[in-house]
Amino acid sequence: ETWPLEPITIEVVGNRHMDLMFPGHSFEGKTSFGMSVFNLSNAIMGSGILGLSYAMANTGIILFLVLLTSIAVLSLYSVHLLLRSAGVVGIRAYEQLGKRAFGHPGKILAAVVITMHNIGGKLEFWVSSNLISKLPLFCIFFEWFLNGNYLIIIVSVFIILPLALMRQLGYLGYTSGFSLTCMVFFLISVIYKKFNIPCPFDGFTNHTAENISIDGECEAKYFTINQQTAYTVPILAFAFVCHPEVLPIYTELRNPTKRRMQAIANVSILGMFVMYLLTAIFGYLTFYLNTEAELLHTYSKVDPLDTLILCVRLAVLVAVTLTVPVVLFPIRRALLQLLFPDKPFHWLRHISIALCLLFIANLLVIFVPNIRDIFGIIGATSAPSLIFILPGLFYIRIVSTEPMKSRPKIQAACFTALGFIFMSMSLTFITLDWVYGENRSGGGH
Repeated sequence: ETWPLEPITIEVVGNRHMDLMFPGHSFEGKTSFGMSVFNLSNAIMGSGILGLSYAMANTGIILFLVLLTSIAVLSLYSVHLLLRSAGVVGIRAYEQLGKRAFGHPGKILAAVVITMHNIGGKLEFWVSSNLISKLPLFCIFFEWFLNGNYLIIIVSVFIILPLALMRQLGYLGYTSGFSLTCMVFFLISVIYKKFNIPCPFDGFTNHTAENISIDGECEAKYFTINQQTAYTVPILAFAFVCHPEVLPIYTELRNPTKRRMQAIANVSILGMFVMYLLTAIFGYLTFYLNTEAELLHTYSKVDPLDTLILCVRLAVLVAVTLTVPVVLFPIRRALLQLLFPDKPFHWLRHISIALCLLFIANLLVIFVPNIRDIFGIIGATSAPSLIFILPGLFYIRIVSTEPMKSRPKIQAACFTALGFIFMSMSLTFITLDWVYGENRSGGGH
């Protein structure tokens, strides 16, 4: 059976069917190219950027550049596979692609993977909320919520919830743009501090690891291989996770075409690639082998009351907070696809799901012990599934016009196998962390 290579048009599909396929969206996209870039870039960005300098310290500048470039190219190829699969069958929903490829079990699998992965965005906000405890102003006047729980609830109710109630993802383009502005401020501060902090550092005299020689303390390494190097590979592999948001953004795009959406992905990933690279380089060239897993903590060792770094902490917290509504959007969409597949949009359903998601996420992060370890396992399985495994399998199963031995399908099969390799590496390293009681993770998405 041969399928058209372009998305099915509105005349063929019909308005009502499209409303059922994409609950909460009208078929006519209204989001501009720029707003779509902001939303996708915001979905990519996470607090894991704070660990990239540490990753460079354990790989060297050249090896880090090779790894980051390779992952960026692979992420773009993954988006290409998704868009190609969506274009062949005229479907712009991750869950519906799963159903098309593997039936109802495929739909459930895709929805569960998206839900589990994006709930990690809520956890990321919880972890980042600890940044506020470093601000003396809050320590003096707002000591009552320094445990983080009050902060999570307040921000969830007054900031995240109103944004999560938006009917269309495109409306979040403004907050996504502000979130990216906060991270640009973070990057500018990192670059400025490179030329403001001398090396060697007096503040590190009592903190330097025993195996670091004083002579090489301020010397950049181009290639580094140590026991931490292998741990940076899966960290970098998941640096550009944005795939659950690709198809929702594609759905709401004004004048949607596969080429236009691919251009949005190209600009977004290229922009985040530049931000990641500059942050890693200047952070590493500031502290060299003294770089710690959380970059802002390293700055605090030089001057705990540095006003600029305190402002940067607040900016990063704001940026990560504004990312949460974007990553909650695909979760709600996945639940709508599973629970109400044939129902048109309804505000009560829309609001109820948002409230339930935030309530459950807050309960998890506040009351479940070792929640970071649990989501570490989930992230190690869901991220490679979303980037490598599912897009490759969807392409192999859906694109029936190409024989199985064709070069594109062989590439897709290899791409899927790479995902299983990354998943195995991540799970192995997490297990080793638990066994030896060490924290080897320097960041991530």
